[in-house]
Amino acid sequence: MRAVVICRRSAVVGLWLACAGAAGVAWARQTVSSVAPVAAAAVAPVAELPLAPADAAAVRVPSAPMAWGGPRTGSEPTLSDRVVDYRISAELDAGKHAVSGKERLIWRNRSEGPVGSVYLHLYLNAFRNEGSTFFTERRVLTAHGRSRGVASLKKGEWGGIDLASVKQGDSALKWTFVHPDGGPASDQTVARVDLAQPVPAGGTLTLDIDFLSQLPRVVERTGWWGDFNLVAQWFPKIGVLELAGERGATAPRWNVHEFHFNSEFYADFGRFDVSLTVPSDYTVGAVGELQGTARSSGGKTTYRYVQGDVHDFAWVAAKGYRSLDGHWQGPGSPPVAVRVLYPPEYAGSAAPQLKASTDALTYFSDTLGPYPYRTLTVVVPPYNAEEAGGMEYPTFFTTEGYARVEPGTLNQYMSDFVTIHEFGHGYFYGILASNEFEEPMLDEGLNEYWDQRMLRARRQGIVLATPLLKTLGFAPELEGFAMERAGAQLSQPADPLGQNAWNRLSSSSYGTVYSRTATMMHDLEERLGKASLERAFKAYYARWKFRHPSVADLRAVLEEVSGQPREVDRLFEQYVYGTAHIDDRLAGIDVEEVLPVAGKGGVAEDSQSLAKRIAAQREAWRKAHPNAKPDEGPFPWRSTVTVMRAGAPAPQLLRVNFSDGHHQDVRWDDERRWARFSFTGPSKAVSAELDPERKAYLDADKLNDSRTVRADGSASRRWSADAAALLQTFYTLLETL
Repeated sequence: MRAVVICRRSAVVGLWLACAGAAGVAWARQTVSSVAPVAAAAVAPVAELPLAPADAAAVRVPSAPMAWGGPRTGSEPTLSDRVVDYRISAELDAGKHAVSGKERLIWRNRSEGPVGSVYLHLYLNAFRNEGSTFFTERRVLTAHGRSRGVASLKKGEWGGIDLASVKQGDSALKWTFVHPDGGPASDQTVARVDLAQPVPAGGTLTLDIDFLSQLPRVVERTGWWGDFNLVAQWFPKIGVLELAGERGATAPRWNVHEFHFNSEFYADFGRFDVSLTVPSDYTVGAVGELQGTARSSGGKTTYRYVQGDVHDFAWVAAKGYRSLDGHWQGPGSPPVAVRVLYPPEYAGSAAPQLKASTDALTYFSDTLGPYPYRTLTVVVPPYNAEEAGGMEYPTFFTTEGYARVEPGTLNQYMSDFVTIHEFGHGYFYGILASNEFEEPMLDEGLNEYWDQRMLRARRQGIVLATPLLKTLGFAPELEGFAMERAGAQLSQPADPLGQNAWNRLSSSSYGTVYSRTATMMHDLEERLGKASLERAFKAYYARWKFRHPSVADLRAVLEEVSGQPREVDRLFEQYVYGTAHIDDRLAGIDVEEVLPVAGKGGVAEDSQSLAKRIAAQREAWRKAHPNAKPDEGPFPWRSTVTVMRAGAPAPQLLRVNFSDGHHQDVRWDDERRWARFSFTGPSKAVSAELDPERKAYLDADKLNDSRTVRADGSASRRWSADAAALLQTFYTLLETL
């Protein structure tokens, strides 16, 4: 057990606070429960801590070097600097789809001052009634865009969390519902709990909580259908106390947002020890490792799962489910037990899900960093419970099922992509643990980008064919990043990528967090180079794993490791912090023959004499070159190509093709709104094209990127092929995630 003294540094505000020295608070970082409380006499006056504002988003100032305890070197006794410890005993009433629970929550105060109140997330209350923030926002956002989570709940299908009691020692505590983001007064997803005794700096708080969680019918990534119960967002969960220099905070503050329609989660790392009692004929899967052998009595079975260095816990209990087990191990990772849980109607999905999961373990471990846990559980929801699919938790995720997954079909692509995507969240949401409320692009967007990189490495495109269409010989294939580009709303982006999850024009605009981030990162990779980008992401993962980075921290690592801050800054300013668009076009090609001018030997030459001289030169050249092409001759050609931009500046490659078959490339990378490039040589330009290698996916209109001296529709055909099918595929995919 290694004792350490906490020293808070804030590079953000240029203020370095001295360590507390002998008066500092030391504690062991192995588990929260090992922390020795500080004597009550040392407690200073309790100050009210502010809440992170409702418009918090797009952090611009990098976190302090020692934020969240500093980078994890691997020599520490735990993977993360654990802040919380949850010990929960829960029992499922399968008939009522209700979970009764007893929770002991142990939380460490990382700040240098006492804390008199804490905040609990009661996420399941989003499904208590139509007056919640979730349903209030749903009515507006889905009226202006497509989304998942739109099922209607009837009587007997609503859900929620009821707190029976909250105690600090022998003291019963009171709580009130608060609305940090200005949501409706009827929302009950955040509760403030005022403590009987404040928690001193460096001290720990222990709360004993009795609660009852009623699952809703599956509506949004949690709930029941028939004998299937996905138990997620189900327990009282403490908010995050951020310190100065962490994710843009300049002083200690609580980061605790309501459960919004489009938002997900943010929580401290810690340890979960959870015992689950269910009917004995139900199959169970959960976050973490099963401890020992399950205990059965009176028709009920109790399973105990433990997992450290995670920030959430979810589980499934379902009747009639089957399992398929596999194993994986890679360099630097422990042996991983992989289990796929599936209903009989989707037996055809089991083996493909297992393969996609183990392939993802290999790719993400190789390209980002080793997978640190010993388990991975994949759950296929049953028919009619699709809304429970496509959701991620540490070491545990849900995907989607198919009765038959035939290679080379859209079913295979969708099955693989959703599984890879949900696994990838285990890195960007799970291990890096960014704030999905405020900066969803760090999870959904970066994950989408990395998923497409994996599929590109597998040479797996999007096959727009069902098994039936494939048998008929119809199986067009699209490249994954082309699909992302098609759905990215590049022409008129409504919201910056760095915007928070809920303050969006529509659900469709929120959807571009996936596609526009993936497209932006695709182009950044093209500008920085594949190897440079990969080095930067490995550094980002190594530096910020288990530490909650911000977009400013991502930006700083990309700048530093790539050595190309101009390219990084330009795209971040345009897309992460702004709503720029790129639209460069070929405006014209002008070609003229460079003929002799009047005047010879200092004596004026009239036009008639000049014409005769030119004709004589042409005749002589033709006799000397009897096989010359019509455009060839004794005089050079001057070709002038004009390019224009109607959006933000972006580096572009201009390729000019000439009549003799050769081409010349020139790079346009400046702030000019238009530019002309002239070429003088023996042949004339016949066509010109911006981005001939098709690397600039952020350009909103590719149909105006090329021009020929004679009409040529090839560029239009290339970029517009089956655009309707492309968009439909994108939106279908988005709704599953």
